[in-house]
Amino acid sequence: MGEIVNLRQRRRRQERDAAAKAAADNRARHGRTPAQRAQDALEAAQREATLDGARLEPGTDGPGSPG
Repeated sequence: MGEIVNLRQRRRRQERDAAAKAAADNRARHGRTPAQRAQDALEAAQREATLDGARLEPGTDGPGSPG
């Protein structure tokens, strides 16, 4: 005779394997490398620095300044 198999456990194992395969496919399709994430962070920091450098201080000649 063959080996006794618990069908519930086998079904759950197959579902886990299918979910793991789908997750791996999604990571490959939508994942970003650490270098890409670092490049995005650098670009965001540069944009933030540019905006901070162009910010007008209160009290300077502008529409809301006194005088």
